[in-house]
Amino acid sequence: MAQRSPIDGVIFDLDGVITLTASVHAAAWKRLFDGFLKERAKGTNEPFKPFDIEADYRTYVDGKPRVEGVKSFLKSRGIELPEGSRNDSPDAPTAWGLGNRKNIYFQQIIAERGVEIDERTVVYIRQLRDEGIPVAVASSSKNCSLILKRAKLDTLFDAQVDGVVSEELGLKGKPAPDIFIEAARRIGAAPEHSVVVEDAISGVQAGRAGRFGLVIGIDRTDVATELRENGADLILQGFDEGSFDVIMAWFEYHEERRPSILQEWPTLSERLRGRRITLFLDYDGTLTPIVERPELALLSDRDRDVLKRTADRFPTAIISGRGREDVERLVGLSNLAYAGSHGFDIVGPHGASVDHAAADWIKPVMADVTRKLGERLKGVPGVIIEPKVFSVAVHYRLVEERRVPEIEEAVDEIVRRDQRLKKTYGKKVFEVRPNIDWDKGKALNFLMRALGLDDEEAIPIYIGDDTTDEDAFAAIQGDGIGILVSETPRATKASYWVQAPWEVYAFLERLLKLDGGERE
Repeated sequence: MAQRSPIDGVIFDLDGVITLTASVHAAAWKRLFDGFLKERAKGTNEPFKPFDIEADYRTYVDGKPRVEGVKSFLKSRGIELPEGSRNDSPDAPTAWGLGNRKNIYFQQIIAERGVEIDERTVVYIRQLRDEGIPVAVASSSKNCSLILKRAKLDTLFDAQVDGVVSEELGLKGKPAPDIFIEAARRIGAAPEHSVVVEDAISGVQAGRAGRFGLVIGIDRTDVATELRENGADLILQGFDEGSFDVIMAWFEYHEERRPSILQEWPTLSERLRGRRITLFLDYDGTLTPIVERPELALLSDRDRDVLKRTADRFPTAIISGRGREDVERLVGLSNLAYAGSHGFDIVGPHGASVDHAAADWIKPVMADVTRKLGERLKGVPGVIIEPKVFSVAVHYRLVEERRVPEIEEAVDEIVRRDQRLKKTYGKKVFEVRPNIDWDKGKALNFLMRALGLDDEEAIPIYIGDDTTDEDAFAAIQGDGIGILVSETPRATKASYWVQAPWEVYAFLERLLKLDGGERE
């Protein structure tokens, strides 16, 4: 008997998700409002202020039913018109009249330009259908059928809920969840076991209001932070070949989900006010994305600036599996502490000596391990052996899958022959480390004491992405705040979650404004 999918169904918004017609809508809205505002300004002392596609489109009209978009934008300009009725002439001075005029402009532009689709989204939808997962399209647009037909996608979905259906059933527009709930009903899906895919702020708000099991925000215009704050669980710039597995993992490991640090910021900030915050950060996968080669994990100038300002404000340390000198070089800042090789090699801010000496035998033994692994694995294409003074990392991200067991056996053989060594795991890496009771959690506690930050007013925050960071999360459970960086849920001792490094920096920016700190 086939195993039931943990996902009942997936519901897609149309504009900006399946079809790339957001620019068409924006152009039609601009044509409408600029014409209306110019005419209104004639014979008055009021200056003409055009419709701003960057600011006004997403804020007031994107994703909403036309008449609601009209009223929302006009209200922002202090203008109120009679609502009128849906049968109003496009020339009528009513909200419905303007909405009907916008629809004419939209259809004219579509006729001129055609419909551009996101092929990656269509491939993903077909993959869902191949897996037997129902799919629906939910849109505020009354032009949904026209657009799908022009794009030759009118047979792709199991159900369609659009502006026409909303009018027939009296469904409220976004940010109300009505159209998504109706779409779920039509494909026999329970919202809590279903996915909503949206690109608009009002759309992710609707998905969250409907208590859907996963709300995906598609970020095409650099609004990832806004999508997250308004309810998106997962932010994607588009679908790729790994998207199916990522989304399945969100349901398979739903019990391991942790609250979003940005969504919980209003509550968390109250807990942090007046406390002595100390920050501990992993490097790879936390401050920079995971990359194929370790030397390519570089900070941008903008990210380095945020990190510098953070370390100026709060005691800050990098605790990394990299060698201390390596991570110190990559970060390039002197105003924070560094603990390399999982905490075996520590230096304080501005190079201050920290009284923590590892066993004398470690350095020569690791040099010998590096040499032996280099000889043993020199015939394996793609393997990267990274000496770290106090440990040796063997990266296999670029190695053919069939040869990974050969690499692990070489590591195991070295560890078997010397009881002073142990093997640990990371993301596509085996590591040979001293078999000593020392880890990132113990390094964190040591640094708290060494820097005089272990009093009751202090609150440590640790941010990391790897299994080696779990020791640090465990060390501060109850007293501090652990934040996991991961695209999907997994078992963790962290209290909160962020998806990727961009969100770490968004969190740091919020910390900087805490208690009257840096201002906008």
